[in-house]
Amino acid sequence: MTVVSADAAATPSVEEPRRPGAVAGRLRSLGMFVVSIAAGIAVWQLLAMRYGSALVASPGQTLSAARELAADGTLGNSVIASSRRILIGWGLGLVVGVPVGLLMGQVPIIRRLLDPYIEFFRFIPPVAFVTLAVVWLGIGESSKVVLIFYTAVFIVTLNTIAGVLSVNESKLRAAASLGANRWQIMRNVVLPSTVPHIVTGARLAMGNSFLTIVSAEIVAAQVGLGALIWTSRNYGRIDWVFVGIIVLGILGFVFDRVLRIVAARVLKRYEVKV
Repeated sequence: MTVVSADAAATPSVEEPRRPGAVAGRLRSLGMFVVSIAAGIAVWQLLAMRYGSALVASPGQTLSAARELAADGTLGNSVIASSRRILIGWGLGLVVGVPVGLLMGQVPIIRRLLDPYIEFFRFIPPVAFVTLAVVWLGIGESSKVVLIFYTAVFIVTLNTIAGVLSVNESKLRAAASLGANRWQIMRNVVLPSTVPHIVTGARLAMGNSFLTIVSAEIVAAQVGLGALIWTSRNYGRIDWVFVGIIVLGILGFVFDRVLRIVAARVLKRYEVKV
C-alpha cells in the first residue's frame, strides 16, 4: 500500500510542471502570431498612405471591398470554384504520383524508361499548356483540373522516388532474409520509410497548385479567384485585386494547416514529422 501511494503521489509532481510550460509556450506562440499579423497590417497601412489608394488599397478599403464581394456572392463562389479545382487536380496528382513513384523507385527498368519523360515535362511550366488545355478540353472545369494535376503529379512522383531510393539497404536485405516477398517489403519497409517524402511532396504540390490555378482561371474561367483578380484589373478595382490575393494566401495557409494536421494524425504510426 505504501509503495502504491508513493507512486500515485509522485505522478502529479512529474506531470504538473509540464502543463504550465506547455500552456505558456502556446500563449507565446499565439502572442507572436498576433504581433506578426499586427505589424504586417501596420506596414500595409503605411504603404497605402504613402502611395495612395490608386496603387495600394488600405486594409480598411480591402475589408470594405471583401464585404461588398461577399454580399453579392462573388467572393464565396470564387473561393468554392478555385478550391474545388485545386483539390480535385491535387488529389489526382497524389493518386497517380505516389504509385508511379513507388514503382519507379522499386523497379530500375521502369525508372529508366519513364525518367526521360519525367525530366522533360517537369521543366515545362503549366502556364505553357494553358492554351492547349483550352483548345483540347474547352473552357470548362476539365482544363483547369488537368493543369493542376500536371503541376502536382511530377512533384509527388519525384519526392516519392527520392523516398524509395533513400530506404536503408540493410532493412531491405533483412526483410528479404526473413522471407518477405516483394509486396511485403513494399508495404512494411519501403512505404513507411517513404511516407515523410510523400507528405513533403504533397505539401509542395499543394503550393504549386495555387500558382497554377491563377493563370488557368485568368485565361479560361468566369468564376474563381484568378478570374476575380483579372476582372478587377479590367475594372480598375485595386481593392478587389487585394481581396483576391489575400484570400488566396489565407486559403493556401488553411489548406496547408489541414494537410499537416491530417498527416500528423493519420500517419502517426509511421512517425511522420510534419
